[in-house]
Amino acid sequence: MFIIIIVNFIVGGLVGLTGVAGFLLPMLYVSLGYNVREALALSFFAFLVCGIIGSINYYKHKQLDISFGTKLGISSFIGAVLGVYLNSMIDDSAVKILLYMVVLLSGISILLRKDKENLESRTPNTTAVVIMGIITAAICALSGAGGPILVMPLLVILGIGVRQAVATALFDSIFIAVPSVIGYLNGNFSKTLLTVLAVSSFFHGIGVFLGSRYSVKVNQLIIKRSVAVISIFVALYKLFM
Repeated sequence: MFIIIIVNFIVGGLVGLTGVAGFLLPMLYVSLGYNVREALALSFFAFLVCGIIGSINYYKHKQLDISFGTKLGISSFIGAVLGVYLNSMIDDSAVKILLYMVVLLSGISILLRKDKENLESRTPNTTAVVIMGIITAAICALSGAGGPILVMPLLVILGIGVRQAVATALFDSIFIAVPSVIGYLNGNFSKTLLTVLAVSSFFHGIGVFLGSRYSVKVNQLIIKRSVAVISIFVALYKLFM
């Protein structure tokens, strides 16, 4: 339990500081001996807590468009249900490989991506948003990837400013997490898992809260690159060792 507390606090802090790193949780839980569905249930509950805290924070700073976020969120909810269903049809070993691949590609994308704030934020085409929501949510729910790591860059490509994109991606992660938590807890629910769920999410939330408070005081680029390098090395080790 101590390791779980420390891991969730650190990952939560990194999420609060940089908006990334949540995708590491499922892999870490699997490494600690949890089966894939338990690992995903625990991770998505942490994503839910993170999404709620982040959304409230961005909404207070008037950087979250609830109307647009809800449109994206509804399509993401549908995609997440699909992703959980697809996961139930795939062997655990295949899901683990997919999980490690997502971590690897996420790390590479963090290294290569250059976030540039758009001076003007435009509203994307509704059809494009719906399609994006369904596809990205299905991938997230299937593999355990944190929503923002996939959604945020695509929103920027569609014309949303970076800060608004981060806010929307965090809000969207709530819609992805809810059906994912319910789906992965189904058949895996136990008093022990419930205890781990409550404790891990509490310390993850503290990490997110503290990280977001001090995010303006640290060099986010260095932290993001450090997370990316660690992710790449760990994923490669899991895939080939």
